[in-house]
Formats: sequence, C-alpha cells, structure tokens
Amino acid sequence: MTLLIPMHPFDQAIRLQPLAVGAYQAETSPAYANMVGPFGGVTCAVLLNAALQHPDKLGQPVALTVNFAAPIADGDYTVTARAARTNRSTQHWVIEASQASGVVALATAVFATRRPTWSAAEAQAPQGVPAPDSLVRMRSEQRPPWVKHYDMRFTEGDVFSGFDGQAQADSRSCQWLRDDPPRPLDFAALAAISDCFFPRIFLRRRRVAPIGTVSITTYFHADEAALAAQGDR
Repeated sequence: MTLLIPMHPFDQAIRLQPLAVGAYQAETSPAYANMVGPFGGVTCAVLLNAALQHPDKLGQPVALTVNFAAPIADGDYTVTARAARTNRSTQHWVIEASQASGVVALATAVFATRRPTWSAAEAQAPQGVPAPDSLVRMRSEQRPPWVKHYDMRFTEGDVFSGFDGQAQADSRSCQWLRDDPPRPLDFAALAAISDCFFPRIFLRRRRVAPIGTVSITTYFHADEAALAAQGDR
C-alpha cells in the first residue's frame, strides 16, 4: 500500500507546469490570496522557481528583484525565464510573468557558484527576544488568506493588535515567523518570507490604507547548507 503525502500548500502555490524550455504555466492559489490578487511573496517565489527549475541554472540565488507591473488576476498565467548572461561564477536571469492583459510582473535574479572567500558578518540578531514558544501566535481571523499560512509571533509591531489611528514614532516590527504547516526552508520559501513584513503606513499611522508592493529586492546571504541546517524552525 502506497501512502500519499499531501503536497504542502506553498509547493502547490509555486508549482510550475513546463510548456517549453524556459516557459511555464503557473496558477494563482486561493490559499495565498491577498486583498487584491495573490500575496506578493508567493509571486516572488514563483518567479524565482522558474529560474531554479531551468535546465541551464548555474549555482544558487544570491539576489532577486521583482517589480509588480499590474495586479495578477485569479487563474492561470505564463512565466518565462532566460539566462541573459552566464559567466564563470555568476549567472544573470530575466524572468517575466504575463496574462491576457500583458506583463504583470518582471524580475531579475543573480545566481552564483559560491566559493570559499573572506566574510565578516556585521548584522546581529535582535538581543533579548523571547523564545517563539513563549509568545502568542498572531490571530488569523478576518485576515487575508495568505496570513493564515504563516506562524507569526510578534515581540513588537503587530499591526493587527489594533488600528486606533494613533501615530507611532517608528515602523519597527520584530517577529518569529515560519511556514504553516511547517516546511523546511529553501530559497523559494525565503523569497516569499521576505515580503511578509506589513506596510510601514499600517505601523506608523495604525490604520488600514490601500497599498501594494511595487518593487522588492531580496539578497540571499544563506547558502543551501545554511537553509538545510535551519530546517522548519
């Protein structure tokens, strides 16, 4: 008897059906819907996934920039990926998503063969942050569907704690976050998580306002070994 393991909702959302070399069909996922169209982080992951699945891929992602040209309508859309330039250690990608209305998202990505080299990390994890298990998970009722697929535990900056219209001095947010259900971290999931921060206006003005991501850039400082060590924590 074969036990069928259900596909994780995130993997369903970023799934690509090959149409030709470098061309794929994608489909929006109701599980990651936002107020208008799909959650932008999942769109980032879909575009990155097109390069990750390309037979000409070299190395691992080190940078991804996505420009959202228009809202993506629910349903199918086409994704194309091509390596615009391949060097000895780096590869530069151009990725495009389109529907009947035309181009809806454009991305560029840099992949690289990571080599042992000098490094000196300056960024530090926030000090004195409580362990995630000691914090209450943010409620997901009456939130966009995509929020329900992330376990978010805030130490500060939970915008949904109350939109009282009182101006705040900063837009800092600090949280533990992981996929729900838990899923081992990889580059596609990390690309999506990069867009999980709530808009600054929600925090500074503590009110809901129509807003959407226009452009987002993510730099991947972690390699595959670091992601594997992270697991689903």
